[in-house]
Amino acid sequence: MLFLHGAGASTHSWAAVMQDMVRDHHVVALDLPGHGFTRLGNRRRSGLQHMTQDIAALCKQEGWSPKHVIAHSAGGAIALLLCHRHLAPLSPTILAVNPALAEFDGVARTLFPIFAKGLSINPLVPLLVSWGPNAKGRASRLIRSTGSDLSPEQLECYAKLLQDRDHIQGALLMMAQWSFSELKAKLPILENRCTFVIGPRDKAVSPIQVEQACTKMRNCRTVTLPDLGHLAHEEAPERVARLIRQDLQGSAPDNLRTCSND
Repeated sequence: MLFLHGAGASTHSWAAVMQDMVRDHHVVALDLPGHGFTRLGNRRRSGLQHMTQDIAALCKQEGWSPKHVIAHSAGGAIALLLCHRHLAPLSPTILAVNPALAEFDGVARTLFPIFAKGLSINPLVPLLVSWGPNAKGRASRLIRSTGSDLSPEQLECYAKLLQDRDHIQGALLMMAQWSFSELKAKLPILENRCTFVIGPRDKAVSPIQVEQACTKMRNCRTVTLPDLGHLAHEEAPERVARLIRQDLQGSAPDNLRTCSND
């Protein structure tokens, strides 16, 4: 079972869900290139296609053959492209929480291009973003802007990431190089069984866009988790873990909606 986090996060985002899954699954989680504890080898390999290629190469190097890919936000787009282009013979299932299957939306649509443009002009931008007092307060405001509410302990993880210049640079480079156009064209031919989990309070990824993407796919369904936002898997890890187990068993929750492109 391979876990992929979203833009600006790290493997900590899946910690509580993984604690449930490791009871009876071999679980692998990684920081996306440039995020968390990783360091970019090439600043030009931060887009969707390059990140997917590098993760596929890592899976091959380590001998990982995931049967299930669990992802969040931008990690959802990486999961789809990874399974379609590199893991197709394994036919892994995909469960994505609030997958970012369009250009960045909400607050990200405004902030990310500004930061990304600044990064291309001035390499000190990551330092300016990460510098300053009250990192926990900044993290709290950022998380609330996505429609989620996290505990003080969870916010502390994001506060540490916001103080890491290399992590900030990696996230901004990803945003600067992000393009969904290639994957968007492939949605109708994806064969993998997919479940998209939607938090209706999400202000970072439009639930409507997730629904629309699902309807273009052959084997996709959506499940709504009421009262949750963009970081639904951190707000209610036990509910998401339960959905993952139901998905693995092929059982359907009460609030499931099956999408079709027929």
